[in-house]
Amino acid sequence: MSFTSPRDVYLLAAARGVSMLGDFLAATSLVLAFQERGAGGAAVAAVLIASVLPVVALAPLAGWLVDRVDSRVLLTTVGLIQVGICAGMAFTTSTWVLVGLAMLLAAGVAITTPTFSALLPDVAGPDGVGRAMAIAQTANSAGSLVGPALAGVLVGAFGLRAPLLIDAGTYLAVVGAGLLLRTRRRVTAQERASSGTTGWKIRQEPMLWPLMLLVGALVLALNVDMVVGVFYIRETLGGSPAEFGLVEAAWMAGLLAGGWLAAARARTDKALGRLLVVLHLVTAIAVLLSGFATVVWMVYPLWLLGGAMNGAENNFLGVLAARRVPAAVRGTFFARFGAVINGANLVGYVAGGVLVGRFEPRHIVLGCGAAGVLAVLLLGPALWRASGRSAAASSLPGTSSPHSPSPVSSGSAP
Repeated sequence: MSFTSPRDVYLLAAARGVSMLGDFLAATSLVLAFQERGAGGAAVAAVLIASVLPVVALAPLAGWLVDRVDSRVLLTTVGLIQVGICAGMAFTTSTWVLVGLAMLLAAGVAITTPTFSALLPDVAGPDGVGRAMAIAQTANSAGSLVGPALAGVLVGAFGLRAPLLIDAGTYLAVVGAGLLLRTRRRVTAQERASSGTTGWKIRQEPMLWPLMLLVGALVLALNVDMVVGVFYIRETLGGSPAEFGLVEAAWMAGLLAGGWLAAARARTDKALGRLLVVLHLVTAIAVLLSGFATVVWMVYPLWLLGGAMNGAENNFLGVLAARRVPAAVRGTFFARFGAVINGANLVGYVAGGVLVGRFEPRHIVLGCGAAGVLAVLLLGPALWRASGRSAAASSLPGTSSPHSPSPVSSGSAP
């Protein structure tokens, strides 16, 4: 599996990982600072919602921009604006002004995330997407692990200003990626018309449409479980803070391993689609079985398994999208797919917060697992059938096949 541009693969992954670190650093720092100030649960909930809502609401606009504006222009411009917003947040004391600025920061993420995602198939090449996804997922996971831990240390030692200034610096990685990446997306109206993708919609793609619904439903169920997880481990199972941290780490370790194992060899679209149904079912079953645990150590192997399935799912989804989404509309696809996932995140967090005050943690965990299994049983057959009758990726207009370069893709900057 060779890359079209190995240098750009690692540069893109590094920039996204550093940016992810900054996102988690800022969000965690704000939550900690608001709690210390006694701002109340409303302020904490508001900043969490502010970090997700723009990604959902701005998906149509973000997709339109990513598919029409030079990726270098988008990354450098939005990255510089994010640097300025973070710097402004560092010198702001008003809680609600900080929430508003956090929403503006997330609006930038709504644009840069699909830009990076749309670039990945071009820098990796059709044969290298799986491995590139594993590299990018490793960088993202590192950022999401380091960010919250660093936030706790910095807020405790220096207050809110220091982590926000560091966060401003991390967005320079986005600017750097825009300037240094040789691969650029520059899809013109003529190229979109010639590729036959004018008016293309996700609903027209028989595999990706049911897959998006399935992923959204499962993410919703799992995020309810994430909210109640701390209560289940600490109160129901009597785990210590360290044991809770190890449970979370087990999922992340599994996710990284699953991503790399999935990248080990190429598979047909039919195999990918059907494997995704199986992987989602195993993920939901792992969550369901964790609800029967009587001690914390019983959760570790289940979370390791669930994380591995999750990592493989992410990898396969990226490969399938790279093959089946026309290159000219990848920005639109990734923006809207991201909106579904983040919308499910948002609903899951809210539902978890409501349910945890009304039901026993164990019952909620069991309900989440059962809901996940039910989602796969209801939505999985559509993806299974679509995978069986799916045409080869190369038959789709403007799409990268497993063995041919994308006809509507970015070139290399001189």
